[in-house]
Amino acid sequence: MLRTGHATGVLVAATIAAMSAPAAAEVLDAVYRGTLVCEKLPFTKMQMREAIDVTISGGAARYNHVVRLRDKASEVLEKGTGAVKGQNIELQGSWKDENRQYEAKYSGTFVRRSAQLKGTQSWTDGGKTVTRACSGAIKRPLRPFLPRNKPAA
Repeated sequence: MLRTGHATGVLVAATIAAMSAPAAAEVLDAVYRGTLVCEKLPFTKMQMREAIDVTISGGAARYNHVVRLRDKASEVLEKGTGAVKGQNIELQGSWKDENRQYEAKYSGTFVRRSAQLKGTQSWTDGGKTVTRACSGAIKRPLRPFLPRNKPAA
């Protein structure tokens, strides 16, 4: 009876230790979708929350981010590229319309199937430069919902 109790105690301790360790992310080739929330600009009414799609393939990343200055989204998307190294992602991109433009940098760390992103956008508007902070998250679908590669016939 004492041996069974000891074995159960060891099993419970091992289970608790395994559950308390942070889960390593498995960064899979996929489309990760989410949102970025960026601080208010001098020429906008409030902070902006817009969609971002990040496609990861073989350690390389490319993304599209919706840009909204007024009540409707700009026809031109922010676009950029980046890299995934281990659990870390770094993105760089830009956006430009007739009067304004900005350069963007975001980075984050994957945990499980998502990443928290933080970064900045450096805007140029009428000769003035304004930098604002952005943060958000991207997440991939569960593995069963990812597209499957079909074997060559």
